[in-house]
Amino acid sequence: MSGWSIAEAARVLLAAEDAGTARGPITEEWPGLDVRTAYAVQDEALRLRLARGEKLIGLKLGLTSKAKQERMGVDRPVMAWLTDAMVLPAADPLPKLIHPRAEPEIVFVLGSRLAGPGVTAATAMAAVDRVYGGIEVIDSRYADFRFAAPDTIADNASSSVFRVGSVGVAPTGLDLTLEACLLEADGAIVDSATGAAVLGHPGEALALAANALAERGLALEEGWIVLTGGLTDAVPVSPGARVAAHFTSLGSVTLAG
Repeated sequence: MSGWSIAEAARVLLAAEDAGTARGPITEEWPGLDVRTAYAVQDEALRLRLARGEKLIGLKLGLTSKAKQERMGVDRPVMAWLTDAMVLPAADPLPKLIHPRAEPEIVFVLGSRLAGPGVTAATAMAAVDRVYGGIEVIDSRYADFRFAAPDTIADNASSSVFRVGSVGVAPTGLDLTLEACLLEADGAIVDSATGAAVLGHPGEALALAANALAERGLALEEGWIVLTGGLTDAVPVSPGARVAAHFTSLGSVTLAG
């Protein structure tokens, strides 16, 4: 043991985020950092965020594809907190980040509280008020995006900022399995996917989040925003770059580096 603790890891990672500086993986210095402890670090960092005036507004999921899970050595998606400081207003460029990467997301806004256990995709979708397209910008505090699963969980799943589109659609009548997205970078289409890329249906990700939170005595609250996970691989966003996500039913979302 090298002096690491939940409080120290939260402090170090939040300081790295604030300063825009990268470091090596914490697991290399603290081998005892496991997934459960990493979520405790995440919760402590949230406490620090709230203490400085941020407001909790929702949850994000990551590693929602089996291929990404296998690369990271985990058997389920990871979750992390969203605060109001992470919302990127429509007219704003990206703030200065370490090594930002953008990925398109299907975004839910909850109309009612959703608490596990036993939540299914169908019951999860019944709690959704509106569905939006969005772009999340991930920005790991670890150099070269090199980390183990507990590292990224402790780092709030590489959160930085996100933008939600202006087109909100009621979930009834939407086939989110087939909802398509084209990812554009600097005028060229670089990737595409449908909602099926997120655990077969984004509602499955929402149900998983509710059931996983129930294990910690928590629930998804009315009005929360839920980012359901990247539809495609994330693309780097260099200064001056332009990234856009074009959805079948959910409009387009654009951001500039």
